[in-house]
Amino acid sequence: MKQSPEKKHSRTKIIATLGPPSDSEEIMLQLIEAGVDVFRLNFSHGSHEEHLARIQKIRKINQEQGKTISILQDLQGPKIRTGMVEGGQVMLVEGQRVEISTRDQESTATHITTIYKPLPKDVRPGDAILLDDGKLELKVISTDGEVVQAEVVYGGLLKNKKGINLPNTPLSTPSLTEKDTIDLMFGLEHDVDWVALSFVRTATDMQLLKHLIRQKGKNTRVIAKIEKPEAITEENLNAIIEASDAVMVARGDLGVEVGIENVPTIQKKIVRKCALLAKPVIIATQIMETMMDNPRPTRAEVSDLANAVLDGADAVMLSGETAAGKYPVRVVETMETIILNAEQEDSIYGRNQDLKKEEGDSKKIYNDKIYDYKNDNNFVNNSLILSASRLATYIDAKAVVCMTSSGYTAFRLASHRPKTDIFVFTSNKDLLTQLNLLWGVRAFYYDKFVSTDQTFQDIQDILVEKGVVEKGDQIIQLASMPIEKKLRTNAIKLSQI
Repeated sequence: MKQSPEKKHSRTKIIATLGPPSDSEEIMLQLIEAGVDVFRLNFSHGSHEEHLARIQKIRKINQEQGKTISILQDLQGPKIRTGMVEGGQVMLVEGQRVEISTRDQESTATHITTIYKPLPKDVRPGDAILLDDGKLELKVISTDGEVVQAEVVYGGLLKNKKGINLPNTPLSTPSLTEKDTIDLMFGLEHDVDWVALSFVRTATDMQLLKHLIRQKGKNTRVIAKIEKPEAITEENLNAIIEASDAVMVARGDLGVEVGIENVPTIQKKIVRKCALLAKPVIIATQIMETMMDNPRPTRAEVSDLANAVLDGADAVMLSGETAAGKYPVRVVETMETIILNAEQEDSIYGRNQDLKKEEGDSKKIYNDKIYDYKNDNNFVNNSLILSASRLATYIDAKAVVCMTSSGYTAFRLASHRPKTDIFVFTSNKDLLTQLNLLWGVRAFYYDKFVSTDQTFQDIQDILVEKGVVEKGDQIIQLASMPIEKKLRTNAIKLSQI
């Protein structure tokens, strides 16, 4: 029996962080209805027991409601903080001298403690030490490896456990800390879909994370959070994107570390690079910050969100807005409205459409990169996926439908931004929720694969039953032939329902 048409959600995916105001099953359902595609578990806060309860609720909703909501585990990384402050807060005055150490004592106006043990050995004279998201700034005068002598450049109130940023200082500690490793093992045990690593500096950080995941026999996908100066050098950034399954522009710490004036251009640069490599990119931090306490966003926030969509973001992420804010559901509803409006702009569709071949040459230009197509096993498959996206636009198809066991076709197809629905059919149950992070993608479970013709017809029948296509609609179907071998995409079929 054909189902009623579903509410149309934005193609750009919405990630919402769970916290006390949003982690009841009732509120989760409302958030999903409002437009949430991925729930983020922030392992900078909360116990394993609290996170497990959230995972179980998400899985229950997916099973009972037929949803494919994805779970993103966000590891804390080497977050550097001050310790407790005498009396809860202390005033640091511009020009005064202060000591910084790792002693187990409360901070005062003349002595600041930090939980980051290597700090006195990492910093050098002249280095900046930023406190509380850059609201306060110190300058290192000297260090003996145990105690740092510093001068207050910009003063203000210092409160308990505030973040420390060291924008000019290479950190000696790895991006994956001991706490992160323990948290990662917990996440893998409970089959999270994505793991985000904080403060990534080089591709080696992501390769180590992938190695640990493989050791546990899991296929969890990894996200590199870009928020350190080392990560945005041309060489490191390219290698990090190549080594990751997705990238997050973590604008909070990034803005403190590299200067807020540089964040917009860095954001655009990362989005462009990820698009060319078919890697999803997430824009995060202060997307709708005002709605922590107010029922409406500022005009600047609306423009920022819309521009992220227009630039080509695959997903946008809410942090405190849903984890601690007063209006978790309303903020998602507002976001969804803004995104849907931005997605009316034709310029966001048909991305990376150029494919050229020089006469008499064995090389082709694909996505602004030159490939030797005779020696590239993926080039033909990539070309076919590109052709499907272009054809969908030309004939105004209702949907592009693909079958995949690895997810490769879905990633590449989403990167081209066809102005159609993207439906993915897979026998890989892990992919059903993993792919929910990808722009415009919706996944269905299918495990028959008897013959090509029968599979094509089965898929059409399922789409009609779901109410997402109807008689007369044209769809483009991608598959591999022979279908039972589950090879890379090598066939394209234009069908009319």
